[in-house]
Amino acid sequence: MKGYILKRLFHSIFVLVGISLVVFIILHLTGDPAALLMPMDATPEQVAQFRQEMGFNDPIVVQYWRFFKGTLRGDFGDSFRHSQPALELVMERMPATIQLTLAAMVIALLVAIPVGIISAIRRNSLLDHIGMTGALLGQSTPVFWLGVMLILIFSVTLQWFPSSGRGELQHLVLPAITLGMFTMARTARMMRSSMLEVLGQEYMKTAKAKGLNPGMVILKHALKNAAIPVVTIIGMELGTLLGGAVITETIFAWPGVGRLAVQAIYNRDYPVVQAAVFILASVFVLVNLVVDLLYTYLDPRVKLA
Repeated sequence: MKGYILKRLFHSIFVLVGISLVVFIILHLTGDPAALLMPMDATPEQVAQFRQEMGFNDPIVVQYWRFFKGTLRGDFGDSFRHSQPALELVMERMPATIQLTLAAMVIALLVAIPVGIISAIRRNSLLDHIGMTGALLGQSTPVFWLGVMLILIFSVTLQWFPSSGRGELQHLVLPAITLGMFTMARTARMMRSSMLEVLGQEYMKTAKAKGLNPGMVILKHALKNAAIPVVTIIGMELGTLLGGAVITETIFAWPGVGRLAVQAIYNRDYPVVQAAVFILASVFVLVNLVVDLLYTYLDPRVKLA
């Protein structure tokens, strides 16, 4: 177990280095930040001096090496806009993003798992058709459209929930539903497919033939074995939700990392974008490692080695 974890962490280092390199190059292809950050009435000499002071005249290899050395120390540089350490800005917004992500995941699982199990048990029934039709719609609905519709219906028309900001529990409901809808639909379909496969196994038929309680057969035997591919999806979706909250946070003015990253991209605030991407990528890698470790609990036949 310890050797496996160390091996995965070693591989993760190369993943994070690759991500940082790609993001660094793409950001530097978007244009010169000096032209955006300097005042409109700045003279060419002032712009050139600013570019020299910030190191933008150095070769891109030198700039990346300077950024990489800072990353090893947890120093992503200071924000061009806020004149604060970029990592500090990202970590200030991280609790809001984690709160929204966990709320979206909880809502998605509370709906998806029961729907998937019922659809599998009542295959081709009315409940199955309703559940899978809803899942298909959930996967097909664009996030930005769903968010706007929820605001128009529940905030503007019915005035049940606030339309933006972060504060009380009511502020969390609409963004969490918006963010978790795709995950809810995808997990429900995966749960149904996995349960159908398990229900057709010989050991399930044997358990039923022994006269065991049907509810216990489903919960104790079928669900645990069917959970392995579902756990994989959940782990991937959790990382995706963390990084994919950009649209949802923008629509609902949620003060998270995604919204901060969007603003930083518009402002060409390289340090903030790089810090945000690096932190979110690290969380994604960590989540996938935890998912791999969960396999051994769900199915002892899975060997990490």
